[in-house]
Amino acid sequence: MRILRILAFPISLIYACVVYVRNFLFDIGFLKSREYKTPTVCVGNLSVGGTGKTPMIEFLLQTFQTDYTIAVLSRGYGRKSDGYQVASEVSTVEVLGDEPYQIAQKFPGVTVAVDASRQNGITKLESTVAPDLILLDDAFQHRKVTSKFSMLLTAYDNRYVTDWYLPTGNLRDSKKEAGRADVIIVTKCPEHLSVKEQEKIIGEIKPIKKQKVLFSYLHYKDQLNGLDKELRMADIKTKKVTLVTGIANPKPLLAYLLTKGIVVKQHLNFRDHHFFSATEIANFNAQECILTTEKDYVRLKGKVANLYYISIEHQFLNNGGEVLKEAIKTLLK
Repeated sequence: MRILRILAFPISLIYACVVYVRNFLFDIGFLKSREYKTPTVCVGNLSVGGTGKTPMIEFLLQTFQTDYTIAVLSRGYGRKSDGYQVASEVSTVEVLGDEPYQIAQKFPGVTVAVDASRQNGITKLESTVAPDLILLDDAFQHRKVTSKFSMLLTAYDNRYVTDWYLPTGNLRDSKKEAGRADVIIVTKCPEHLSVKEQEKIIGEIKPIKKQKVLFSYLHYKDQLNGLDKELRMADIKTKKVTLVTGIANPKPLLAYLLTKGIVVKQHLNFRDHHFFSATEIANFNAQECILTTEKDYVRLKGKVANLYYISIEHQFLNNGGEVLKEAIKTLLK
């Protein structure tokens, strides 16, 4: 794969030119961007997946859902439906996509909608729900909407400042577009990242005057959830654990399991947003214990016995969570 990426370098140059021209046309006003009366918060990245956007959306929902009416709008990547869809009690993961479905299941009081057109989605939400705040999932590169507040996420072990364009690298947008963000969050950091290392990373990012740079790490919960049973991490130490992942970067999860003394008998790694076949599900059912991510669980629940998922959440260094909360609260006053 690495050799193929190197050979694809000429294609990445063409891709970079297309990205540059598109952004330039938005910058000069030839392509139009629309701002809405409802405060919108964009959570996105410059690269392809793996920065923790969905857990960040959940962090914001946990913070603000009690005091405000919130809607979440996503494209619903990988879904098998078209157009504007709103989560309901009868919605399926095929209709919404795995991440919007996960959010809808965890936050039943929140309106979750999917639409490839962010403009159309926001217009419909304003006319039907009239929320106090709309969270735009994975919308940083979708410039047809001008968000009131933009959060740019970048993973600690794959920061955009050292990346390159697709398909040679993982960038889907220009590094200079980071200047549009109000806050840049370095995610998936070591829990005890030193101040010196933080300062080094800030030096690499070179934030402009208006920007804040925050640092977060992933906290894995000890409780493992299944359809009708819960386990603790210690309960699976003696089991033959098969890890099933369909996420952009499973390395942090594998490293965490190792620290907990969990021996993974086999790791079945699929592409991001993978919909599992009947053959794959039959193989899972032949295993003693299947451990997976929450995003993968919503595509497998009810189909696989002995299936459990591990939940994650962002936790911030240096009181960064409070800094973020206060910044967004100013939009809602």
